[in-house]
Amino acid sequence: MKLSDGVEQAIHCVGMLSGLSEGGVLSAAALAEFHGVSTSYLLKHLQALSGAGIVATMPGPKGGYRLAKTPDRISLLDIVLAVEGPAPAFRCAEIRQRGPNPLPGRYFTKPCGINAAMLKAEKAYRAELAKVTMASILAELAADDDGGIAARGCAFMEINERKSARG
Repeated sequence: MKLSDGVEQAIHCVGMLSGLSEGGVLSAAALAEFHGVSTSYLLKHLQALSGAGIVATMPGPKGGYRLAKTPDRISLLDIVLAVEGPAPAFRCAEIRQRGPNPLPGRYFTKPCGINAAMLKAEKAYRAELAKVTMASILAELAADDDGGIAARGCAFMEINERKSARG
């Protein structure tokens, strides 16, 4: 299974937004700059995160993005579904019923075994992603950090964090 680059970008942005002070926001341009990605591409994913209620958008010249929920209430599955959508990764098109000399429908009364196996695997995959919160990811990162990662983020936030008028 291959997830889009937007999933990685969205997860990292949610992680960065979790470090904002109360009332603080970051612009899409700042988030894109920090991660070295395209602002226009990132905006699409920030919009999806906003639509899913993961981030909140603050309009205006001092506006930007902040989390709409606490990191312990945001799972990796929430972010993946926001960016990729809820449809299963494998979509059975019933090609077993196509081609020359097709068989009658009576041969296809049971669901396709391939589809059943793929959906079972996806269910397990989604269950694992649902168990991992952004809070747990951030705690693991903090435990492994010798201070360099935190210092980089803090220095960037010092320059780029905006205080929302509605903060």
